[in-house]
Amino acid sequence: MSAPAVALVVTPDFSPFHLSVPCILFGEKIAARKLFDLKLCGITPGTVNAAAGFSVVATHGVEAIATADIVIIPFWHSVNERPPQVLLDALVAAHRNGAQIVGLCLGAFVLGYAGLLDGRHAATHWEYEHDFQRLFPRAQLDINALYRDDDRLITSAGTAAALDCCLYLIRQRVGSATANQIARRMIVPPHREGGQAQFIAHAVPQTTQDARINTLIAHLRDNLNQPHDLDTLAALASMSRRTLTRHFIKATGQTVADWIAVERLRRSQALLEGGDLSVEHIAEHVGFRSAITFRQQFKHRFGVSPSEWRKTFRGQA
Repeated sequence: MSAPAVALVVTPDFSPFHLSVPCILFGEKIAARKLFDLKLCGITPGTVNAAAGFSVVATHGVEAIATADIVIIPFWHSVNERPPQVLLDALVAAHRNGAQIVGLCLGAFVLGYAGLLDGRHAATHWEYEHDFQRLFPRAQLDINALYRDDDRLITSAGTAAALDCCLYLIRQRVGSATANQIARRMIVPPHREGGQAQFIAHAVPQTTQDARINTLIAHLRDNLNQPHDLDTLAALASMSRRTLTRHFIKATGQTVADWIAVERLRRSQALLEGGDLSVEHIAEHVGFRSAITFRQQFKHRFGVSPSEWRKTFRGQA
C-alpha cells in the first residue's frame, strides 16, 4: 500500500513553528521510515517567505492538493484577509474527493473562508474566538477543544495544539503504537487530557464604574471563604435583591453567584501554582463547601483536575 499523500500548504508570512510541526511529524526521520508522502505546496511553486526572516521552497503548487489524502493549512497570517480563491477552490474540491482538510491554529480561518466549516464543529486559538464567530457565524466553534474532527475537517487550537492534532491524524492512519513511538521521540505526550480552557485568561474585573458594586466586590474578596447569600449582600450594598442583581450584572457582566464562583476558582489557581496547600485545604480556603464540589467545578470549567493543573503549571504533583 502506498503512503498517504500529505499536501502541506505554505502561505506568505507563514509561522515557522506551525509549518515545522507537520514537517517533522509527517516526515521520514522522526518515524525512521517513510509513513507519508509529504509535499510542500505554495499558491504557486517557488520560494515562500515567513515574517520572521525564514524562507522555504514550495516544490508544488495548488494542483498537488487535488491528489492529496491529507491537506494541511498550518497557519494564516491575517484572520481578516480572505485567502486566494484558487486555494479555497482547491480545498473544497479536495474535500469533495475524500481528502482530510486540516487547519492548524489560524489555519482554521482558511477552512472557514472556503465555506467548509458551515454547520461543522471547529476549533481555533482561544484569543481569536470572537473574530472566528464574527466571520463564520454558521460554524460551531468549540473554544475549549485542542482539536475537532467533523466529517474529515480537522481544526486545532493554537501553537502546541498542532502537535496534538497531527498525532491524532497519525493515530488514525498508522495506529496508536506508531503514534506513541513518534510522540516519545518528540518528548511529548501522545494524548493530552483537558482542553485549551486551562490556558484561557478568564478575566475577573478588579473594579467597575459602580462605586457600590466596587465596595461589595472588595468585601467578597476579603471574605471569599465565607458563605454568601443574596439577601445579606443586598443589605450590605443598601439595595433590594432585584436592584443588586441588575446593578451587578451591568457592572461585571455576571450574576453575583457566577462572579463568586469564578473568583473562587481564580484564587484556587493561584494557590495551586504558588503554594503547597493540599487540594482539600485550598477548597476550604476559597470557600467551597467540600473538596468534592471544588474538584467538580474546577474540572467542569478547565477540563482538568486541580492536581493536573498543579502538575501542568508547577511541574509537580
